[in-house]
Amino acid sequence: MSKPINIMIADDHSMVREGIKQILELDGDIKVVAEAGNGRECIETLDDSITDVLLLDINMPNINGLKVLQHLREKKSKIKILILTIHNEVEYLIKAVEFGVDGYVLKDSSSSVLKKAIFTVLNGDTYIQPELRPILKRRMDEKASNASLIENSLTRRELEVLKLLAEGLFNKEIAYTLSISEKTVKNHVSNIFRKINVSDRTQAAVYAIKHNIVDIF
Repeated sequence: MSKPINIMIADDHSMVREGIKQILELDGDIKVVAEAGNGRECIETLDDSITDVLLLDINMPNINGLKVLQHLREKKSKIKILILTIHNEVEYLIKAVEFGVDGYVLKDSSSSVLKKAIFTVLNGDTYIQPELRPILKRRMDEKASNASLIENSLTRRELEVLKLLAEGLFNKEIAYTLSISEKTVKNHVSNIFRKINVSDRTQAAVYAIKHNIVDIF
């Protein structure tokens, strides 16, 4: 018999963790080696040396699942991460994909779907629940199209100014960063407001984030 796949389950409901554990360990090809009831515990407990796949819920105390995913990816963790959630809203899925998730499965899926997802991500492929794929593709295409339209309407310098503005820099700081005059920055800001149809810096920053010009979570 080959070595079983080592799984960690991070979910704030103990009964859910127990149910998943029983389902996965039924055939002997998967072993649950660790559990966590919140995001902080997950990060502290996770052992890269023995865990192959992390099953990660989104709604958890202390640190939510998306933040855990982001943290692990920033740490360059090699563990495969599979989101297991009740959320079928595309916004959660998009954010998980942007953070580098390996798989995304809904909790109302069958055990066969969950196991297929585990084996898929372990083999180096991405698994997105089939019914979510068209929604994801449509929304990602929309985001790319919106970003492209905006980027095509703004000059390269205006994009640079908008990104810095969205990061909270004042005109004087933007001028220093880009080695241009403060008056030039003011002119760029005015042009940006006009082109994207906003009236203040806050609206411009929100617009930049919403349209993926500045990627802030």
